[in-house]
Amino acid sequence: MAEALGPVVPDGWTADGQPVGRPWCDIRTPRVGVLAVSESQTDNTWAPLLEMCDGPLVDAYPGLEPMDTFVSLPRGKIEKVTSSARSVKGKPFVHALLDQTEEWVPSNGGLNLFEKVKNNTAKTGGSFIESPNAFIPGEGSVAEQSASFWAAIQEGRARDDGLYYDHREAPGTTDLTDRESLIAGLRLAYGDSSKHPDGCVLHDPACPPGHVDLDHLVATIWDTTSDEQVSRSDFLNQVTHASDSWLSQPEWNGCFDGTKVVADKETITLGFDGSRSRANGRITDATVLIACRVEDGHIFEPLDKCVWEQPAKMPVGADGKPTVWQVPVVEVVAAVRECFRRYNVVGFYADPAKWEGHIADWEAAFGDRLKVKSTRDHPIEWWMTGGRAGQIVKALEKFHNAVVDREMTHDGSFALTRHVLNARRRYKRGSGMQIAKEHPDSANKIDAAVAAVLAWTARMDAVAAGVETKSRRPYRVKRLR
Repeated sequence: MAEALGPVVPDGWTADGQPVGRPWCDIRTPRVGVLAVSESQTDNTWAPLLEMCDGPLVDAYPGLEPMDTFVSLPRGKIEKVTSSARSVKGKPFVHALLDQTEEWVPSNGGLNLFEKVKNNTAKTGGSFIESPNAFIPGEGSVAEQSASFWAAIQEGRARDDGLYYDHREAPGTTDLTDRESLIAGLRLAYGDSSKHPDGCVLHDPACPPGHVDLDHLVATIWDTTSDEQVSRSDFLNQVTHASDSWLSQPEWNGCFDGTKVVADKETITLGFDGSRSRANGRITDATVLIACRVEDGHIFEPLDKCVWEQPAKMPVGADGKPTVWQVPVVEVVAAVRECFRRYNVVGFYADPAKWEGHIADWEAAFGDRLKVKSTRDHPIEWWMTGGRAGQIVKALEKFHNAVVDREMTHDGSFALTRHVLNARRRYKRGSGMQIAKEHPDSANKIDAAVAAVLAWTARMDAVAAGVETKSRRPYRVKRLR
């Protein structure tokens, strides 16, 4: 209603620095869309919108006529559209509300509808808002793509940052079987809408109780026919996991600790997973360096730049073809040396695939300093492929258990989180469970997850070997008289 009638288009500033706006009708005939992939979904927004049109609004804007399928404006129109509408491409929306975009998937035409709406609003200089529930990773929904775009912005991988992303979910530690924990999670997820006698948990002083009965939600979640993943998504607003995910987002988020700081000279272990360029235009795997503090098992990125990934879109060369991305080897080698200079590195496990020469150099330079070693002859080389299936399965299992049992913490790195949640379970006959991308050519990388597993494995070996984690200060005995 604001986009259709109000002064929302920026039009300068007042003398005291306040923004001035003017309505779209001063520039062009406003056309606003309420869109979803089904009629029932558009009704979620359309029904309250029609109610808001009645009363003072009709009196304030002569010519405003609410109808069942559209609202006629003094100039322009608000209409509801679904993915079955073939004519959406020609609708020059100045604003669009995209409802329940977690359901906008390729199979129902949701991605095609989104692409058209996005292009239409760009041509008019307009905007759009998504209002999804939590998406299920791996379904390829519009909501999932937008979350990936936001993550790319946070990591500095996106060329544009024109996205406002507001997502609040219950803590990853929320226990669905514990009433007190569940109520706390629901209060946070529902905010000032929760009908809790103590009011809202988001504001101080607290807002009065809202309209959502939390006891009813608890009863629904505890219904034996309710699916836990759906309950976390629908009621706790938690992005959970694909059916074959290695770790779920609540499990991983439950280990996040942003208060921990790893100081210079602290005792750590390193994990490394490298790659080079790939042929046939396929996206190159990432190269990653991850650290783990031995004392408490805190996983973190040891330097500002520890994840080297191919950009989503490569610049085009003189021949009209996208250029080939190469891992910045010199930068990676420098980062490894900087870690050894800055920290007390007692273990360093690296998957040597395509990096055999550099790992041999690191073994020669740093091997004598390491307290725990992969093997006597190769202290750093730790293969994640080949005939070491038993060791790989065991390393993955130990890391997985540490996350689920919250025996470790991590720094919330966007790249590391993305790679961990991209990892899929793959069972191999005669060996056990390993992890892989959703498919070999997937752009969703898991290399940081592999590096974290190697850093954690080195840390566990260091703990088992009794490696000293705290520096001992020299002292002198004073005789007092």
